[in-house]
Amino acid sequence: MTTTTLTKQQPATADTATTVPYAARIDHVSKSFGRPGAQQHVLDDISIDVAPGEFVCLLGASGCGKSTLLNLVAGLDAPSAGAIETPGGRPALMFQEHALFPWLTAGRNIELALRLRGVPRAERRDEAERLLELVRLKGAYGKRVHELSGGMRQRVAMARALAQDSQLLLMDEPFAALDAITRDVLHDELTRIWTASKSDSAAGTNLSVLFVTHNVREAVRLAERVVLLSSRPGRIAREWQVDIPQPRRIEDAAVADLSIEITEQLRGEIRRHGQH
Repeated sequence: MTTTTLTKQQPATADTATTVPYAARIDHVSKSFGRPGAQQHVLDDISIDVAPGEFVCLLGASGCGKSTLLNLVAGLDAPSAGAIETPGGRPALMFQEHALFPWLTAGRNIELALRLRGVPRAERRDEAERLLELVRLKGAYGKRVHELSGGMRQRVAMARALAQDSQLLLMDEPFAALDAITRDVLHDELTRIWTASKSDSAAGTNLSVLFVTHNVREAVRLAERVVLLSSRPGRIAREWQVDIPQPRRIEDAAVADLSIEITEQLRGEIRRHGQH
């Protein structure tokens, strides 16, 4: 008999990152939509542990359930079976669209996240300015959304996600709509911020990232581990440890070689499930 367990998001503590073996645990999770007798089975028996400080990419063809799985980890929906735990508290979530409020400035968008986190009003402006500087947007506090380029908007969205001060950052194809050069620059920025969090022991940060993409090169460029999902329903088809030192370039030979291997596996999954 299958037991259904809802997502458990435990409150963060000062030593959370050092006392738990994972930032997220996805334990035999399945998800179906629709009414009984006419259900669409989207995910089947998914188990993934994301270690503290680990960068994991979920890769697969469109419709394989990647975003559904991310929403389950975020607590936006509940699994039909299995359990999800995020011991460090509620994850931060960054979408493909920036989802900024157009009537607020860049700084005020970030301050809204700080307010929801409980940061005192007197401290929010300085913290928003610090986060904007972190994503290389110093001086952009007063800019309206329509004054920002697509890449700048995604930087603000990244700063807003970081403002939640979560140990786990969930990213749902956040750079897919950007041009290749801007996307590459933001890959650099994300890698820089993630790497700095791992080395900044004084700040007590150890950011874990669970990143959804259908772009093989992007996955290999960013991740320490790539998890390939099959489709209809989504199952774990294969995993790769990416032992290429950071920083990486998308045109690096080692990145290209591993991308070719993963692409062949992805094509096999697509053929197997009759996708085009």
